[in-house]
Amino acid sequence: MEYININNKEYKLVIGNGNDDKYRNSFNTLTEKNFGFNFEKWYQDGYWKKQYIPYSLMDGDDVVSNVSVNIMDLEIFGKIKRYIQLGTVMTDVNYRKQGLLRAIMDRVILDWKDKGDLLYLFANNSVLNFYQRFGFSEVKQYQCAKLISNNGKLGVAQKLNMSDEGDRTLVYNKANIITPFSKIYMCGNAELIMFYCTMFMSNNIYYIKDHDAVVIANFVEDTMEILDIFCEKEVSIDLVLRYFTDENIKKVKLYFTPKDTSSYIEIPLVGEDTLFVLGEDKMLLKNNQFMFPELSHT
Repeated sequence: MEYININNKEYKLVIGNGNDDKYRNSFNTLTEKNFGFNFEKWYQDGYWKKQYIPYSLMDGDDVVSNVSVNIMDLEIFGKIKRYIQLGTVMTDVNYRKQGLLRAIMDRVILDWKDKGDLLYLFANNSVLNFYQRFGFSEVKQYQCAKLISNNGKLGVAQKLNMSDEGDRTLVYNKANIITPFSKIYMCGNAELIMFYCTMFMSNNIYYIKDHDAVVIANFVEDTMEILDIFCEKEVSIDLVLRYFTDENIKKVKLYFTPKDTSSYIEIPLVGEDTLFVLGEDKMLLKNNQFMFPELSHT
């Protein structure tokens, strides 16, 4: 058992895997307090695996602060890389401003800085200065968008039911197929995709039988937002659009960077969480216009 002394008080450090029910329940309780959701369904569905590693400080039986490590194998501009994404950064309200997160961050950076090409995270505007203290640098992201014309629908996009085991299996299997539409995409992390598909995006999953493709999309007023596309044979995004567009849809926004951006406007992301990076691939990202896929965020 490992303990960390902070301001003359000892906290137990737990590097968790979710299998300890008592620990997981406390971890979920803190997550619910901070973010309004928890990981229990994700765990019970069998998707919490070795890529997601919480580093938690416990006061007695209670998780009071946490930073989670996410092992991300990604193709970055044509090369396979191992990046380490930090997420689920949280502290119980009664334990804030006491140095708990700093202690966890120091340990995480020590453990992981030499195990990948980059450490990175997404931070909200209230904590930007915090991450700079550890050597993280801000990198701008760019979103692709364009106006679209109604050329007539090609067929039906069937909405999937994520409460149905068969539909969940279909999505999981497609998410495991590497047919990249993006300049940056995840390799072999369908479990993270399922976190979104079974929770926040459960009403936004479609299947195009003509192309055996799963499309994750949202519709806001006259705009179609495409989060991702999964299929064995690559099809054009414009072709996918023709299974959805009608007279009400005038624009499309992509929440990933497509291979071919020539027909899109690349807009700097504003009002979103800020990307911070630390490591040898920092300049590679700073020298390119891109967006980490939305469904790769942890």
